[in-house]
Parts: sequence; C-alpha cells; structure tokens
Amino acid sequence: MSAKKTITKKDLLEKAAEIGLKGGAKLRKPELIHAIQIAEGNTDCFTRISNCAVTPCLYRSECQA
Repeated sequence: MSAKKTITKKDLLEKAAEIGLKGGAKLRKPELIHAIQIAEGNTDCFTRISNCAVTPCLYRSECQA
C-alpha cells in the first residue's frame, strides 16, 4: 500500500513558474491550484466537485481526500 503524496506549496510554485504564472507566492494553496488549473486551460475544480471522474489529475489525492 503506497502513501498519498501531498503536494507542497513549493511544488505548486515550481509548476506555476514553469507555466509562467506570476504572483503565486501571495496565494493560499487552494487558490494557487485554481490559478494553475485555469492557466493550463482546465476548469478550476479543485475541491469543488464531490464525485470527480477526471483522471489523471495531479491534485486528485488531496482533492478527493
């Protein structure tokens, strides 16, 4: 049985930098995830959908916890 990997804010800030998203350090973790989702052209659904069927999703382990 493997443990779920928690996504750190540092991980998110690195991803934000990779996609050119600015101002991420000022956001709380859920807000930063939403900003990344939007910047990638996705719906900002993190923790907003109870029965999400989207896979693969980088945030799924925390979102559906």
